[in-house]
Amino acid sequence: MSEMITADLVDLDLSADSKEAAARALAERMVALGRVTDLDGFLADVAAREAQMPTGLDGGIGIPHCRSEHVTEPTLAFGRSAAGIDFGAADGPADLIFLIAAPAGADDAHLTILSSLARQLMNAEFTDALRAAADAGAAAALIRGEEPDGTGGVPEGIEDSVDSVDSVAVPAAASAGAATGIATGSPDVGPEEGPQNGSEEGPRNGPDDGPAERGRPFRVVAVTSCPTGIAHTYMAAESLEKAGREAGVEVVVETQGSAGFTRLDPAVIEAADGVIFAHDVPVRDKDRFAGKPTVDTGVKAAINRPGELIDEVRGKAARGEVTAAGAAGAAGTDGASGTTPVERGGKPGEGYGTKLRVWLMSGVSYMVPFVAAGGLLIALGFAIGGYEINKAPSVMDHFVWSQADSWAALLFQVGGVAFAFLVPVLAGYIAYGMADRPGLVPGFVGGSIALTVNAGFLGGLAAGLISGAVVMAIQRVRIPAALRGIMPVVVIPLISSAVVGFLMFVVIGKPIASAQKAMTDWLSGLSGANAVLLGALLGLMMCFDLGGPVNKVAYAFATAGIAVADPSDSAMKIMAAVMAAGMVPPLAMALATTVRGKLFNAAERENGKAAWVLGASFISEGAIPFAAADPLRVIPSSMVGGALTGALSMAFGATLRAPHGGIFVVPLIGNPLLYLVAIAAGVCVTTALVIVLKGLRKPAPGAVSQGPGGTDPSAPSPEAKQPVAA
Repeated sequence: MSEMITADLVDLDLSADSKEAAARALAERMVALGRVTDLDGFLADVAAREAQMPTGLDGGIGIPHCRSEHVTEPTLAFGRSAAGIDFGAADGPADLIFLIAAPAGADDAHLTILSSLARQLMNAEFTDALRAAADAGAAAALIRGEEPDGTGGVPEGIEDSVDSVDSVAVPAAASAGAATGIATGSPDVGPEEGPQNGSEEGPRNGPDDGPAERGRPFRVVAVTSCPTGIAHTYMAAESLEKAGREAGVEVVVETQGSAGFTRLDPAVIEAADGVIFAHDVPVRDKDRFAGKPTVDTGVKAAINRPGELIDEVRGKAARGEVTAAGAAGAAGTDGASGTTPVERGGKPGEGYGTKLRVWLMSGVSYMVPFVAAGGLLIALGFAIGGYEINKAPSVMDHFVWSQADSWAALLFQVGGVAFAFLVPVLAGYIAYGMADRPGLVPGFVGGSIALTVNAGFLGGLAAGLISGAVVMAIQRVRIPAALRGIMPVVVIPLISSAVVGFLMFVVIGKPIASAQKAMTDWLSGLSGANAVLLGALLGLMMCFDLGGPVNKVAYAFATAGIAVADPSDSAMKIMAAVMAAGMVPPLAMALATTVRGKLFNAAERENGKAAWVLGASFISEGAIPFAAADPLRVIPSSMVGGALTGALSMAFGATLRAPHGGIFVVPLIGNPLLYLVAIAAGVCVTTALVIVLKGLRKPAPGAVSQGPGGTDPSAPSPEAKQPVAA
């Protein structure tokens, strides 16, 4: 195979001034060598990975990387910047930039070689040697683990630890993404190779003895993983192992990377005194580690402050803090326990009521983009072509480039196609939340059947839950090892789709369709006081948790009503009431910070400026910073204003065909002036209540006075830990 890095892939005078320019400069070298087929497509994949989490590391290192279908073979490009380039590291710009490109179907050996480089970046001697390299050939040779010509050789300590990228004799355990560290936990490792057996102690004592009683070091097992599974996963493992050696702690790491992973030996986990999860994607088979002191954090924390994590887990062990031990569950088709992805990733002690909410929210969250795109396209079609545009012929049969009606019909019909995905996507991703990827096929099939039998939104909910349950049941059946390879591709989709199809067509589809029709008829018959009360209820729900589950239930209820070719007048009234109520909290907070700024601290006043735009765009989450800081005053006030707005919108008979857009779709609203009056009334009421309730207490810290140096003492500390998306 070709060398993964050559002198042509090295730029020791990288002049780029941004991470995007640096990636482009290095990627152009890959294109010139035929390693990348589409420059822009590859850079889009790099940018998408960068958007998930910055790839800058402490010590002046940037490692943009991705897996891409535009990469022909695993390739590494290296650039050295004199000025430094910001890759998001806490300690400043990076001067060593490694662009790692892996094909979408890269084999395990290639990915393991790339992971070896990622580990070696944690070696200060290695990075110092790269900074001192005199020419591109020497730098490439150093990265390959060879002796650079004319440079006096590889610095001591580097040669033995850098894996040659041209080596094809990759150990089997490594190519499988084996667990690494002081103890590998691999059955292929003999007793003389197991580091825990390499110590001078005698045989391991029972698991109930503490480290001090056993006369051996503290033992930690860790799991590292990142979205791409190429760089951060292995760098975090190396960092933890190095910190463990310095602290006299035995660290065993399971790297759940792109090359797959080998589960730690259960005996190694059992003998561990603590667990560290350093991950930005869910830990697979997390229940194996239950019942032990656990630190759960993002993967970059393990790279930047591994010693603190080890100290933290030792402290938890000393205090006796352990995670709740759950039932192991039956083995699934992949050898994993029978627990679902939500169960493995959830907090210990969560009940099925909480998990049911998470499953439903999984479906709704994936459905909302289809709602927004399809609904706005339909609304634009109506705006351009009038409300008769739904009767236009197919644009495949009749489309005139110069006629506005043709473009209106195109927008309307594309929006209708997007809307047709709502129920299948809802069902598919509810099943996905329950059973991971095997749940997608029966979920989508069940959702499509729900549309076929006119079971609608309720049918989609039922289909998703049934699909997830069926797949989970199949996964609990023990099967021969020879059949496991075809289970996720053939057996599970086949059996689950057949079962779900039978249940939806023959058993529950008709009853659900009848219930859906009854609900639709009831909504169509709402008038007078009943409609006003429904509007108030929906307004309360929209403002209760500001984008949370209750808010999403009300929103999904409204969008389901208009997700048809010809929505009823009642359905459009409900949609109007829901959107109006959802705009109230952020607009009210913005107004309150404007008229009585002294009641809010500096950070809240800044958030108030953004809330104007967020509220006007129907993004209820714009009020979350205020609700989080003062929930007892902000949330009840918002609910009162939202209920008033929802009730007034229904009373005024305002209608809305678009599921999103805020004030930007006012021209598409029936009775737009009264609709704006309803919103204004709710905003004023909420603003007044917030001001009154906040005025009954002392001014917020920092509302009037400023801290030393002109800073707001209540503003968040720049060192405050930020949430990590997993």
